[in-house]
Amino acid sequence: MDENSFIEEVAKLGIDLQEEQLGTLDKFYKLLIKWNDKINLTGITDREEVYLKHFYDSLTLVKALDLTEEISLCDVGTGAGFPGIVLKIIFPNLRIVLIDSLNKRVNYLKEVIKELGLENIKCYHMRMEDYAKLNEEKFDVITARAVSNIRVLAEISAKSLKIGGKLVLMKGLVDEELVDIDSCFKKLNLKLSNVLKFTLPKENSNRSLVVIEKIGKTPVNFPRPIDKIKKKPL
Repeated sequence: MDENSFIEEVAKLGIDLQEEQLGTLDKFYKLLIKWNDKINLTGITDREEVYLKHFYDSLTLVKALDLTEEISLCDVGTGAGFPGIVLKIIFPNLRIVLIDSLNKRVNYLKEVIKELGLENIKCYHMRMEDYAKLNEEKFDVITARAVSNIRVLAEISAKSLKIGGKLVLMKGLVDEELVDIDSCFKKLNLKLSNVLKFTLPKENSNRSLVVIEKIGKTPVNFPRPIDKIKKKPL
């Protein structure tokens, strides 16, 4: 996806990109490639592939949410900064927290935030289950892109979500993960609100946005310790 195609496809999402934002995305891409040589952030390095599979893909969150509002958003297992950094560039009104369990990635994220001059965005070297215990009912939206499974993400994130807030999980195919998920959601005072399925332009790979609403307080025994959260390819 070259820059012109990127602009056209993003416009279909209802986003009118500004020259300054395009310049910031270009700078972000260069920082990503520079740091990728040091700490292996992503296997996708071709510019057109990054713009499609990372930048555009991050922005598909608008299919499920109105990101023009003044909301607080947490990106769990952000990795190289997707979707969190991209969302902040395009929607500066968002108050964003990035969570990642690898300190090298957090150091990279801090440098990106500094180099791009982004404000009202913080990153923490923590596991989400630990962060949630210290930050109850803090966020309007919690999202995670290609991280672990739905059950695990619900358990570790629910406590940090405001009542009435939404957990929006960015995934590939999800039908198997949603089998018998209702009992898990019921324990956590969550409900499945929507599952939006679509394909990426150009390559037509499958994507899903799983939208989960918090309808009551999270029980005190959550989040439970989770051994490991893995970033999974879409």
